[in-house]
Amino acid sequence: MPTPTSPVAPPGGSGPGSRRAGFRPDIEGLRAVAVLGVLAFHAAVPGLTGGFVGVDVFFVISGHLITGLLLREAVTTGRIRLGEFFSRRARRLLPSAAVVLGAVALAGAWLTVPLRRTELEYDVLAAALSTANWRFVQQQTDYLAAGHDQSPLLHFWSLAVEEQFYLFWAPLIAGFVYAAARAARRGRAVRSAVTAFTSVLALGAFVLSLRWTGDSVSLAYLGTPSRVWQFGVGALLALLPWHLLRGPRPLRLLSGWAGAGALLWCMTEYDASTPYPGYAALVPTLATAAIILAGIPDRSAGGSADGPDGPDAHGVGRLLAGRAPRAIGRLSYTLYLWHWPVLVLAEARLGPLDWTARTALTVAAVLPALATMRWVEQPLRHSRTVSELPRRGLSVGVSAVAIPVVLALVTGTTTLRLLGPATPVDVKGLPPGAAEGPHLLSREGTPLRSGPVVPSPVQARKDFPPDGACEVAPPVTRSPRCLFGAADSPDRMVLLGDSHAGQWFSPMLALAAERGWALQELVKQGCPLPELSVVNPQLGRTYHECDTWRADALARITKGPKPRLVVIASLNRYSDDQRLLARGWERTLKPLRALGVPIVYLEDTPVPGKDIPACVSGHTADPEACAFARSTAQWPDPLARRIAAGRLPGVRTVSVNPVLCPPEGADCPAVLDRILLYRDDAHLTDVAAVVLTPRLERLLSEAGALAGGTGAAAGADGWTRVMHDDFEGPAGARPSADRWKYDIGTCYPGCPAPQWGTGEIETMTDSADNVRLDGKGALEIVPTRRDGKWYSGRIESRRADFAPPPGGVMRIEASIALPDVTGPAAAGYWPAFWTLGAKLRDGYTGWPSVGELDIMESVNGRDTFFGSMHCGLAEGGPCEEPVGLTSGPQPCPGCRTGFHSYAVEVDLAPGAEEVRWYLDGRIHHRVGAARMDAGTWDRAVHHGLFLILNVAMGGKLPATDGLTAGPGTEPGHPMRVEHVTVSTREGTTRS
Repeated sequence: MPTPTSPVAPPGGSGPGSRRAGFRPDIEGLRAVAVLGVLAFHAAVPGLTGGFVGVDVFFVISGHLITGLLLREAVTTGRIRLGEFFSRRARRLLPSAAVVLGAVALAGAWLTVPLRRTELEYDVLAAALSTANWRFVQQQTDYLAAGHDQSPLLHFWSLAVEEQFYLFWAPLIAGFVYAAARAARRGRAVRSAVTAFTSVLALGAFVLSLRWTGDSVSLAYLGTPSRVWQFGVGALLALLPWHLLRGPRPLRLLSGWAGAGALLWCMTEYDASTPYPGYAALVPTLATAAIILAGIPDRSAGGSADGPDGPDAHGVGRLLAGRAPRAIGRLSYTLYLWHWPVLVLAEARLGPLDWTARTALTVAAVLPALATMRWVEQPLRHSRTVSELPRRGLSVGVSAVAIPVVLALVTGTTTLRLLGPATPVDVKGLPPGAAEGPHLLSREGTPLRSGPVVPSPVQARKDFPPDGACEVAPPVTRSPRCLFGAADSPDRMVLLGDSHAGQWFSPMLALAAERGWALQELVKQGCPLPELSVVNPQLGRTYHECDTWRADALARITKGPKPRLVVIASLNRYSDDQRLLARGWERTLKPLRALGVPIVYLEDTPVPGKDIPACVSGHTADPEACAFARSTAQWPDPLARRIAAGRLPGVRTVSVNPVLCPPEGADCPAVLDRILLYRDDAHLTDVAAVVLTPRLERLLSEAGALAGGTGAAAGADGWTRVMHDDFEGPAGARPSADRWKYDIGTCYPGCPAPQWGTGEIETMTDSADNVRLDGKGALEIVPTRRDGKWYSGRIESRRADFAPPPGGVMRIEASIALPDVTGPAAAGYWPAFWTLGAKLRDGYTGWPSVGELDIMESVNGRDTFFGSMHCGLAEGGPCEEPVGLTSGPQPCPGCRTGFHSYAVEVDLAPGAEEVRWYLDGRIHHRVGAARMDAGTWDRAVHHGLFLILNVAMGGKLPATDGLTAGPGTEPGHPMRVEHVTVSTREGTTRS
């Protein structure tokens, strides 16, 4: 069904404006009511959300008048002159339409961007050839949620429906007339045969409309077969002998006013959520029939068979036959033709407009409408020269079709040359993507040069993943087999979700093929992977097919061969109810988690919300103009937060958004490193997905999901590396922005605990003076002093989902050389490697109940270190706060002069859960679950963790040890970190 910007049927299907046999002034006024509703609807006037029902009014009117016209000719002349009929239609409708099409073709070349211009010229061709409705059906135009860059000719779909009806209906009635030529009562025979046929046809078309409304709203709304029944209702008004019906006069009055009231009710009560056409279309269709029926004269009361003596003084027809409604009715066709292009082209130039501006533009469209009626429509309709011979009228019609076709071909061909070829991009020739860092493409090898974007805008429009029919359409309830790569391999990766999962097909296939795995794709358009009930815009109703497909896909995964990896992705804006989303995800993930295989959630990519290829085609020299706001492009992701908090063990999350939408700045780019990132307003181009493959491989490997990938293979002892950083890079460079983020200042955001809650005296910075790579494979965190103030560095892992698998073990390890300073010069030095519970990041409150594991801490340059666990209450409690369950000082005389390995293991072995601390592989401290109540242990251990590396200065702990930072403390002694590694192991482990 339509949206507030969807065009509806044209009012120009039939009936001249002059008085003649069969002329109904009230019907001319009825056109005014319908077109005004349509115009207000398109202008988004508040309160008229159902103005689209004008389509039903116009179709009923056309069916009534055209059938009556043909029937009168058949009865009076014994034949139907098809040449004359089509000549009248051609000179009545086509010249005015040709003027609008020509104007749109020329204006579009000036007002629209090149890519949109090309599509517009195809629209001109389809409109000129009366096939516009089928073009928009083929495009599966979404009428429930109007997209961006709508066609200025979208309203021509309904004119196409009318003209297709004429092409079918007139020859059909002519055939009946020919068959009844020898009948004694030819008029009655034709009327009876056509009435019977029309009744069956209308009933069948209505049933088809109901079915299509349930299966495809675009086909139901735009398709000619599903609209025939409305013409049929109008035809039956002309075919059946309503004028012979006897009835009290008040009943006629009631019929007319009830019809008018029903139409007004539809215009005010229907909206974009009304399934349409379907059963809802019965109300405006029958209401229109009631108004027309109320104006049919009663012959038994002295009325004329061919026209009324005049509208009843108290009937709705008297109101409709007034001078103003009839004037608008006469203008309705050309006004309808002009108003929609004026609205769309104005918004293409000026941007989205509110309803007041749209209303003003609609009123302004009266001027070209009047000019077209005055100088094109009326002269050709009343020209004796043109109307004298049918072939002349037909010639006018052919010319009216040919002129816009030629304009479209010339303009379109010129634009295509400007845009370049639409041949697919050869992905094998793409530059290598960067595995990490802020750049999309690798900086190694041939340097990047300036040039056109890849893919070009015209290529981007069709740059889909090469997965054939495996991204199944809305009506489909089961995916095909869809096995790619090593299809016979016992090892397989599953890609599961909606089209935002499907966009990752190419990189997933590459990663699977590299490992000799099969890739199984289970992807359905517009179907949320979390178990949610949604309305599908193409079907125009609750998306039951999605629920069936989702259940089938999950059953196939759980009952089929056990996959090595399940990768899931989904659009993250099916609902803004985060609790509902969380419950939906839990229901979907439950059977997948039961498989015991790695599950990786690929966080949703930014959604631009505008047609990126079209925008870039108009800004080839400055694609930065097509950037879009981060605030609207990235929605909160409750699933990512729950995974990061460790609430869904066995599920990992990875994101490429730090490179697609860098954290610096308020906007996300449309083009990065000359790669055009989006193929529409929501999906990545396949080219962008391909160059992201190395980054995805690293992220999946670090998440422990790609056995067989670099750094991800389980060793002989069963350990699988989840994250690793060896801090390779040039001297003075920052650590990887994909892995680490900085803490800045003297407290967490919002300062829930000033001086980091420990009384430290330094200010943390992101300066290379304080945090840098040394160029030799180590990270340095260096305290400095300027103007008597201390500065240092503190970094956290971006990931906060480090957790053991169910029943398994997680090991966090770093190779660290402590600051090489001792004695009074080391007073106040406080280097540390530690973790915090992920929940702390939600406002940075809740310590210590969220859990803290101090893997290594050392103060004041002592040749000792210690490990601790914090939990429970801020004072006292099972973790004896604020001291914590500590190992006490552990001797380490070489820890300042060389690298040593510090590690902690979180072991979730059933019935024997504990945390263990290691120095160079030797356990020096343990804390078991038996040390505290189950609730405290659960809150401290059973969740995700994030890592922290820092060197603090001063504070409570150094002071407790007997020293504090002072004038004699020497700045510039770094803590050096050779590597940080997080690994997991399935099952239970005891040491």
